[in-house]
Amino acid sequence: MTIRSIRFDPAPPLDPNAATTVHEWYQDRTGAFSAGFWASAPSEIEVSYDEDEFCVLIEGTVELTDASGHTETFQAGQSFVIPSGFKGVWKSVTAVRKFYVVHLPVAGTGAASLPDAAADLAGT
Repeated sequence: MTIRSIRFDPAPPLDPNAATTVHEWYQDRTGAFSAGFWASAPSEIEVSYDEDEFCVLIEGTVELTDASGHTETFQAGQSFVIPSGFKGVWKSVTAVRKFYVVHLPVAGTGAASLPDAAADLAGT
C-alpha cells in the first residue's frame, strides 16, 4: 500500500452544466470508504442514507429534516454526521460546498453508534 497526498482545494472547479458537482478523492478497494468534495446549487431533495457520512461545510447553509419533521441547520464552518438509516430532506438553502467522508456499514451490522450531532454543536 502506498500513502498519497490529497490536494484539498477549497474551491475546486464546478461543472456549470450540473446542479451538483462531485470530486471523489479517495475510495478504498472495497468501495465502503470514500472521501471527496461535493457542491450544489440551492435545491431540495429527499434522501435515504445507507452509509454514514461526515461533512465539513466550507460554504453555504444546509437544512436537514428527518422523517418526523425535526430540522437541523448547518452553516459554513460547521461539521456534522448523517448516520446510516437517516431518511428525510436535504435542503441546500444557498449554494453549498462540502468535504465529505463516507463509510458504508457492513451488511447486518446496522447503523453505527454516533453521538448526537446537535448536542455536539451546542457544546453539551
